[in-house]
Amino acid sequence: MSRPIRVVFLVFYFEAWDALDAIYRGMLADPRFEPMVVSLPRKLTGYDKFRDEKKVSAFLESQGIEHERFKFKKSKDGLARLKELAPDYVFLNYPWQRNYKKNYQIEKLVEFTKVCYVPYFSTSLVQEPGESGVAPHQYTQPTHQLAHMVFLQDADTKAAFDANGRADHSFLTGTPKIDALMAAKTDVPSIWPIVRELPGGKEPFKLLWAPHHSYADRWLNFGHFNDQREPMLAFAQQHPEMDIVFRPHPFLFGTMTDREVMTQEEVDDWRARWDALPNTFTDLGAPLTSILLGSDALLTDGVSFLAEYPLVTGKPAIFWEKSVHWDFSPLGNIAAASTVTVHTMAEVEGAIAQAQEGTLPDRSAEIAALVKAVRPQPASAAQTIIELVAKDFS
Repeated sequence: MSRPIRVVFLVFYFEAWDALDAIYRGMLADPRFEPMVVSLPRKLTGYDKFRDEKKVSAFLESQGIEHERFKFKKSKDGLARLKELAPDYVFLNYPWQRNYKKNYQIEKLVEFTKVCYVPYFSTSLVQEPGESGVAPHQYTQPTHQLAHMVFLQDADTKAAFDANGRADHSFLTGTPKIDALMAAKTDVPSIWPIVRELPGGKEPFKLLWAPHHSYADRWLNFGHFNDQREPMLAFAQQHPEMDIVFRPHPFLFGTMTDREVMTQEEVDDWRARWDALPNTFTDLGAPLTSILLGSDALLTDGVSFLAEYPLVTGKPAIFWEKSVHWDFSPLGNIAAASTVTVHTMAEVEGAIAQAQEGTLPDRSAEIAALVKAVRPQPASAAQTIIELVAKDFS
């Protein structure tokens, strides 16, 4: 090889950097590669403009990752800089192109480089309404159709790519995200953002509450934060012996206001009342595996945390299930079986009390089945991806 393979990782969805981290670090340690990371702005649901590049950069800095910041007002200037870098490959971990500035969208990238896509999520847990197989949004978007290499977690999605003319561009590798989740218990320090002791030196029980952003039939429909927020605030007030960290999906507040489920004033009022309590905290960016490991229990209405929490901790999530939502996929049913499912606030309180007492129903067999289902091969997904890229370049 006459020169290293130049690879640029374009990042704005830093909340899912763990899908790319091991690939980047593996390439950094490999003389065949010359990787670099670029932080981008983004426009999430509810945003009136592109922003957050500073937040992306701060996260990367906190992880010790050298990176170049694309702070350009006009994305055409960023595109020109990207062309100057002359990457052989560009890695993405986020497929929806509407969240990228127009000159960073895949249609522009494929004009001068090869795009590689690693899904940001750990597992595909949900079916689309009216679909009996893999959800089309997992394989029919421009990212899936234009990427030179797509690295996949499960055989069913690989078969969907194959059936749609993408067999030579899709690869069943597993995902570094799953590998990172599985290794976290031994490799990652736990964190908890509330530091306090109860009288007598006893530690508080640590509950992580993680509501999803989807709320309507148009998309997933698992989230019901608007119904949860006041009962959970009252619960926190009634349980000063318990720490409760609120970990909203990154899109939650933007979706609530953009879809007019809540006004910005209602969001601000609730946040102010929540954050004012001595036993609550709102976490918007702690490393996922660290805060999962720091908790004693997780309460969530979906979706990916249903699988990710047991994979990291070996414990079942408490699944506050909405009465109607999109159907689970076969893998989603395996994940759901590993949870303790509740439907009412009374049931939520009962499950949390069981978690405090160490008497939650045993789900060890179901968690073992989940582990088996999400790992298509024992080898490191990151190293497999690195070798495939090296082979493609040669």
